[in-house]
Amino acid sequence: MIADVTGVLLAGGKSRRMGEDKRFLSIGEETLYEHGLAVLRSVFQTVVVVIAQDSPPLASDVPVWRDLIPDCGSLGGLYTGLKQAMTPSVFAVACDMPFLDPVTIRYFLTVQGKADLVMAKLPNGLHPMHALYHRRCLPVMESLIREHDLKIQQLADHPSLRVRLVTADELVGIDPSGRSFYNVNTPADLREARSLHEKILPESS
Repeated sequence: MIADVTGVLLAGGKSRRMGEDKRFLSIGEETLYEHGLAVLRSVFQTVVVVIAQDSPPLASDVPVWRDLIPDCGSLGGLYTGLKQAMTPSVFAVACDMPFLDPVTIRYFLTVQGKADLVMAKLPNGLHPMHALYHRRCLPVMESLIREHDLKIQQLADHPSLRVRLVTADELVGIDPSGRSFYNVNTPADLREARSLHEKILPESS
């Protein structure tokens, strides 16, 4: 188990495009929330959940923190997790990612080196919700929040941060399809994820 990084599950989204709370949607035998929590707990000694200030209470056997600053989206949740964590780094994921994989997460940890940020840059763009953040990112996050500029991806371009970008070529032997980074935002995404889950089930059994 990894002790010097905290696993952070961001579970406070509004689910506007889905039309219902994504956390409790099932894919296979688990809800999205249960799956995210289980994967993080298989890797990290300490796991926390971050929810929005106006989210309904969430029953959990791990700490649940509300956003320190309201209405800042995923950046606000990430900031809350990193600010309050007792470890120097956090690994953050969203609770709407049905194919999170411990092996892929561990790879991100092994390549951190002296980087402040480890994030995937795949053909479809940067993936800030499957990434490793050091506390040195906090001043940049605070600046973005003050300016209400809430795109986490901008951290990867900030000149004050040392950034390690993970490419698709690096992941060929671990996650060649990139499914670890798939997230569910709409009913169509949910149908696709359930279909994909049924197809890959024999691989994991």
